[in-house]
Amino acid sequence: MNYEWMTQKTIHWIESHLHEEISMEEIADVAGFSKYHFHRIFQTTVGMSVTTYIRMRRLANAAGALLHTKERIIDIALYYQFESQEAFTRAFKKMYNLPPGQYRKLMTNILTQKEESYMDKKIKGWFLSGSHPFNYEMGIDRTVVHQGRMSGYLKSKTVQGVEEFATIMQQFKADRYRGKRMKLSGFVKTENVQHFAGLWMRIDSASDDVLQFDNMGDRPIQGSNNWNQYSVVLDVPENSAVIAFGVLLSGAGHVWVDQFSFDEVDEKVESTNLEVHAELLEEPTNLSFEEELK
Repeated sequence: MNYEWMTQKTIHWIESHLHEEISMEEIADVAGFSKYHFHRIFQTTVGMSVTTYIRMRRLANAAGALLHTKERIIDIALYYQFESQEAFTRAFKKMYNLPPGQYRKLMTNILTQKEESYMDKKIKGWFLSGSHPFNYEMGIDRTVVHQGRMSGYLKSKTVQGVEEFATIMQQFKADRYRGKRMKLSGFVKTENVQHFAGLWMRIDSASDDVLQFDNMGDRPIQGSNNWNQYSVVLDVPENSAVIAFGVLLSGAGHVWVDQFSFDEVDEKVESTNLEVHAELLEEPTNLSFEEELK
């Protein structure tokens, strides 16, 4: 069974309550499951416990506040529900390998001195493509981050209409994944997406035939949305040669991506393949259009 809808609903609620006290009972109620069942589903879908996720997101937001505000460390710590500055410092140092004060000083200097280089359009492993890539911009963002210190972004510059789109993507050999069902997951945040944005993945044969494909066209991300997790699930046939994936933006808007993962899943996880293979008929049928479907 696909529980992605429940995970997205829960993460959406968590993101809007990170600065408040959160109980596991509240979250389970939001999800509509028992506490035990909810924990198991969340762990399986997101790859970490809900407690770990909440702490990670609070620390990521706190790291952003350290760099982009002048709020006192104690105020940031209390705002994100740490019982004391000492507890916040221990948790922050464990994740970022620096205490908050040193992180603020060091990273602010780095950010100031190298701000232009972080806006470089080249990102290791990724490239910009699409119908009108020159009308879009990709880069690294140190302000809007889901986890860690940076996220990737794709935004429109001079888009003329919804028929224009761009993607930041990468591709690799399918050899290691043939015969498996693979799940691409990632966290996405959007701002003023007028047409749609979404994760996508495509499986191609050696002759460039599309074997499997999904671009979330049947469940588009539109408008402005806080960070949430989305996924694409495809089978990798034995004749697969290339796997390509990324995030796309159709029309105007701004999309951030972070924390991609690519994992094998079993048959219990439903495929999201959008390619519909027409049935090959034995002979011409219903040439006068008078026959009805049964």
